Amino acid sequence: MLFTIDVGNSHTVTGLFDGDRLIGQWRLKSDPERPDDELAIRYHALFAMAEIDKKEIDGVVLASVVPALESAWITCIETYFSRYLSKPLLVVSAATIGHHIKVLTDYPEEVGADRLVNGIAAWERYRQNLIIIDFGTAITFDCVSAKCEYLGGTILPGIAVSLSALSSRTAKLPNIDVSVPPPSIIGKNTVDAMKSGILHGYGALVDGLSEKIFSELCPDGESMKVVATGGMAHLIAPYSKCIEDVDDMLTLHGLHLLFHKQ
Repeated sequence: MLFTIDVGNSHTVTGLFDGDRLIGQWRLKSDPERPDDELAIRYHALFAMAEIDKKEIDGVVLASVVPALESAWITCIETYFSRYLSKPLLVVSAATIGHHIKVLTDYPEEVGADRLVNGIAAWERYRQNLIIIDFGTAITFDCVSAKCEYLGGTILPGIAVSLSALSSRTAKLPNIDVSVPPPSIIGKNTVDAMKSGILHGYGALVDGLSEKIFSELCPDGESMKVVATGGMAHLIAPYSKCIEDVDDMLTLHGLHLLFHKQ
């Protein structure tokens, strides 16, 4: 079995593959101060609850945008998993997977590993010009050409960041749950007005920015597909005309793909 690890700024998403089948996935809060032993204890408990023997895990692949946690994970894997692995731990970076996707940015080493993994996973699936939108702590728009070239993208504040800023910087705006939509675009009360601003507002943002990227990425009218991933993708997709597919586990599937390509 293959253990895939995607360490983000807010959450760490892990998945366990049996062959090509994702048989388990977990989302835990990312804590840069969490030591390697604590990581081992937490996942030992999760595996036990899922009736999984860690001795069956013969491969591990890791992508991280949090250096402190990346180091803790590497130590954890080397200490508690390495004796069972059939291949060395694969730590994904622009350097380690550069032969799978051509990175055409000014500073390739600055591109987050998760963004490249998403690009490779989406390109392998669709093989055309792509915009991959990842709804995480930050919302990233990543542009991949039909030739599997990573062209760059945009970065803007995520939904949770915006909601936190609204409630913490204003005296009368509360924390809200956007999983329950407002009854109309025009909010008749503060909570519905905030929900509408977030859901309809980010949907319109996605469409407007996607159209601008499309005009630059495909000036001759070539086809382009917009794919969404990340924890908030399903919330915003119904409010966007551009998003065609949603895959919450795109990064994990990309890590699985890269591990078997090495």
